[in-house]
Amino acid sequence: MRVLALVAMLALAPSQGDAPAVGRTGELRDLVLPGGELQVRPGDSLTPLVVRITAVRPHGDRFRYDVEYWAREPGTYDLRDYLRRADGTALDEGPDAVPEIPLEVRSLLPAGRVLPNEPPPSTGRGFGGYTRLLVAAGVAWIAGLVWILLAGRRRAAVAAEVARPRTLAEVLRPLVERARAGTLSTSERSRLELGLVALWRRRLGLEGERPDAVVARLRAHPEAGPLLERLEAWLHRPDAGDAVDVEALLAPYRDLAPESLERALAQG
Repeated sequence: MRVLALVAMLALAPSQGDAPAVGRTGELRDLVLPGGELQVRPGDSLTPLVVRITAVRPHGDRFRYDVEYWAREPGTYDLRDYLRRADGTALDEGPDAVPEIPLEVRSLLPAGRVLPNEPPPSTGRGFGGYTRLLVAAGVAWIAGLVWILLAGRRRAAVAAEVARPRTLAEVLRPLVERARAGTLSTSERSRLELGLVALWRRRLGLEGERPDAVVARLRAHPEAGPLLERLEAWLHRPDAGDAVDVEALLAPYRDLAPESLERALAQG
């Protein structure tokens, strides 16, 4: 029975296609795995493979996952090493043990090279590619945020709000409530997380650090960390009645104007 179940699971699992290169995102779609719901193990800036579960759906007595990942070094990885059961039970024991899930990551360097070529001398000072991407995505996030806040609002309600300057906490509250209820779309959640990372990256002076190191620092920060971690938790298990103090999550944003978020994104 266990062999038949394993064969059926592998038949449902998607193929990876071409292996992604180091630093580039690979994807697994509609990956059906046995047993209870899985979560990503906590990592840090030294974790060789960064894994993110972007969607999880029931599939009979199993769960179907969409997974994104990227690696710092080429080689073969086992996805199981970066997952854990949500209920704390063992991942590789019992009739619902998860089999090996190999992930191939190829190198960007030609065969025989162990170090990249030296970069050409700089001819001037300019924005890096990551900064340009962050600014462009931030502008799109701000546009989406304005659309979400203004859609369906009556003119009388908008006029009443003009009399008093809004705080960043008030702007974020409806988005946080929707994330808590599980009704925030993937694109809206991505824009929300990107905006928060850009804001705290600027406020804490982390512009020179790598993106993965910045995220790890922010998760451990007493003011930036709670809301970012809660958004990640709601992605995998939308709130089902557990007491969450939304006002406490938004407390660090009460004295900030919405424009502070836009300035942080624009300045990279």
